[in-house]
Amino acid sequence: MSITSEFLRHPMLTGAIAASSPRLAETMTAGLGLERAARVAELGPGTGVFTEAVLALLRPEASLTAVEINPRFADALRDRFPQVDVVTGSAEDLTAAGFDVVVSGLPWTAMSADRQLRVLDAVTASLAANGRFTTFAYAHAAWTPPARRFAASLRSRFAVVERTSVVWGNLPPAFVYRAALPVSVGRARRGQPAAASA
Repeated sequence: MSITSEFLRHPMLTGAIAASSPRLAETMTAGLGLERAARVAELGPGTGVFTEAVLALLRPEASLTAVEINPRFADALRDRFPQVDVVTGSAEDLTAAGFDVVVSGLPWTAMSADRQLRVLDAVTASLAANGRFTTFAYAHAAWTPPARRFAASLRSRFAVVERTSVVWGNLPPAFVYRAALPVSVGRARRGQPAAASA
């Protein structure tokens, strides 16, 4: 089973046509403090490229919860990573709280505006006060309206947001967002964005 075959079978459940590269996985998991984290969540793990990179950094006693909407991917992840709590469902239904880090492989530009907001609200609500969030976006789509909308929504929900340089060793090339210090969802919705850096 591959990302490409699942994209062809279920394009609405699979946001990428190729698996993320090890280079992107390394960038996604760098600088998050995963080595010190106790509880981590991964949204949209797909075939587990980021899952493997996260597990390589986590302490043995740390917990990883993975939320995957595609049942075939979820079953494969359970077989491959028995130590991971794999939940079959939508990222917007993430209800647990107190995560130190949330890692996301979700296809933000393929989502409606409402769904983007619901997922980001769930992420913000699930993180600890000093929590960190990381996700990626494809470089070629950075200036499309959905991508710009996502970037603005991200900056309204975190006190610090940074964007890495482009990871060219990925298909397509991508960059990573790293966000820290979630602000309250209510304040973000009232149009009081926090300061951000890019």
